[in-house]
Parts: sequence; C-alpha cells; structure tokens
Amino acid sequence: MSEETPDSLIPYDEIVQEALRAVVGRVLGEIERGGGTLPGNHHFYITFKTAAPGVSIPQHLRDRFPDEMTIVLQNKFWDLEVREEDFTVGLSFNQIPAKLQIPFAAITAFVDPAVDFGLQFQTAVDELPHEEHDDAENDGEGGETDAEDGDGSNVVTVDFGRKK
Repeated sequence: MSEETPDSLIPYDEIVQEALRAVVGRVLGEIERGGGTLPGNHHFYITFKTAAPGVSIPQHLRDRFPDEMTIVLQNKFWDLEVREEDFTVGLSFNQIPAKLQIPFAAITAFVDPAVDFGLQFQTAVDELPHEEHDDAENDGEGGETDAEDGDGSNVVTVDFGRKK
C-alpha cells in the first residue's frame, strides 16, 4: 500500500465549500423573510474578495479594499435580497449609502460573534497578494469589533490542500 493519498476524482472540497456557502445563504434568506431584522444579539461579519467575479461595490470602496473587505450586518442595513448565487444589501459608509452585490462564491468568512459561530472558505478567485485591512466600518454598527475573538471552537475551516 502506498503512503501517498491518491488524487480524488470526486471534487469533495468544492462540494463541501458549496454546501457551507448554502448555510450563509439560508441564514441571510431567513433574515430577509423576517423583514430584515436580526433576532436577539445576532450580527454578522461577512468577509469577501472585492475582485471576485460578480462583486459590485462602489469604486471608492474598491479603491480602499482592492483585495478583501469585511462588512457588518447588525443595526443599519436595508434592502437585503438573497438569491441563489448572491445577495445584495444596502449599507452606509461614512454616511454615504451604498448598495453591495456579493456572490456567495466570493465570501471568505462568515462570523456571528453573538454565538461564537464562524465559517471560513477558500475562494476560486485568482489570489491577489493578501493585504491586511481594517473592517469596512459601515455606519451604525456597534458590538464587538474583532470577529476573531474567542477560542474559535465553533469556527469551521475547510481546507483540502487543493493542488495548484
């Protein structure tokens, strides 16, 4: 028997990534159906690749976050619309309203700090050099400022060591 793991002919990593992104879509869809109000203390940090196909954000945000951006859905957001492949949401940045369209495939992290839950994803976007960035700090958001607080016990990371 060989000690080397053979390459899988079944794309397990893609199947799992797609299933976990469906969790994000389902959660956001329930918020949309509930009138756009988050229950209890729930709030979401959503990190996504700004250069991913299908991402639509204002140019000033793209200039500020050329690689990756984190938004917070908590108190002040509007027009949340969830579709099969993406979602749109209205947020305010420095008191300037903006509408963002984010494909689920562009999301790299989804965190609900209220219950210490998080998901991290790989993206199919050609990797740009990773640059550290501040959260987008959309207006009117309170609560925790660091989505990485806690011991990470409920953070699910999926990495199948995809070969390049």
